[in-house]
Amino acid sequence: MYAIIETGGKQLRVAEGDVIRTDLIDQEVGSTVTFDRVVLSSDGTAVSIGTPIVSGAAVSGTVLRQAKDKKILVFKYKPKKRVRKLVGHRQRFAEIRIEKITLPV
Repeated sequence: MYAIIETGGKQLRVAEGDVIRTDLIDQEVGSTVTFDRVVLSSDGTAVSIGTPIVSGAAVSGTVLRQAKDKKILVFKYKPKKRVRKLVGHRQRFAEIRIEKITLPV
């Protein structure tokens, strides 16, 4: 059984027991998160495709941790002008373990 959920402007394929990494969400570590924007769901025999979402379907999971990713360095310069700029960025993310996929009846 799997589902495709939409979160943070991205679509992710999830199954029960998977650990996914999404954009930062406003939840405490250890709390339960429910994703109700399910685009596609499958129980192994039948596939339900949403228009645009599958009504009655939901995916729930537990927040494992919230952290920052590795630093990305962005270096911009203009040749022959002595203009140089170095900027670092660390994207924040949340890791979520998928506990249950609820499909419509």
